Amino acid sequence: MAYNIPSLENLIDKFASLPGIGRKTAARLAYWILALDKKDAEDFARAITDAHEKVHQCPVCHNLTDAGKCSICSDPGRDQSVICVVESPRDVNAIEKTREYKGLYHVIHGLISPMDGIGPEQLYIKDLVVRAANDQTKEIIMATNPTVEGESTAIYISRLIKPLGVKVTRLAYGMPVGGNLEYADEVTLYRALEGRSEL
Repeated sequence: MAYNIPSLENLIDKFASLPGIGRKTAARLAYWILALDKKDAEDFARAITDAHEKVHQCPVCHNLTDAGKCSICSDPGRDQSVICVVESPRDVNAIEKTREYKGLYHVIHGLISPMDGIGPEQLYIKDLVVRAANDQTKEIIMATNPTVEGESTAIYISRLIKPLGVKVTRLAYGMPVGGNLEYADEVTLYRALEGRSEL
């Protein structure tokens, strides 16, 4: 595809190594990069390098930040008594877009998955237990995805937190708006029934 131009092949290989990017898309991106003028290409490369050098995990919640602590942990207006546990920084962004949640977060960076060799010790669970033991913490919201791994991680964490006298809740999952009962799986229907509310 790249006519044996090693530097172009290398660029395509780098793009193809990204999640969800196939060879065709990788080639399109590589040719797009080559079509940029020199300054735009350098700005693009600098943006990647800068992000890699400056962005790190918040020492409190493990969300991403380029400051000492992330903007959420640093905000005195946030509800310090509630911590929402999510799998990745992308999940923080998704919840923040709703503009409804005013508490704190804890990003565990993955889910317990013995099949993939991921146990609790590979995740940021110990830090969460330490945070939950703080007298300020009244509720932990488990917002892991409704998958087998997400459910087992939520159950594992709740068993560690409950003895501390902190309330552990789970996001209600159910039928999406416009969804059809006929095509819903058992877990979705169960969650929909369990998370029902009064009209």
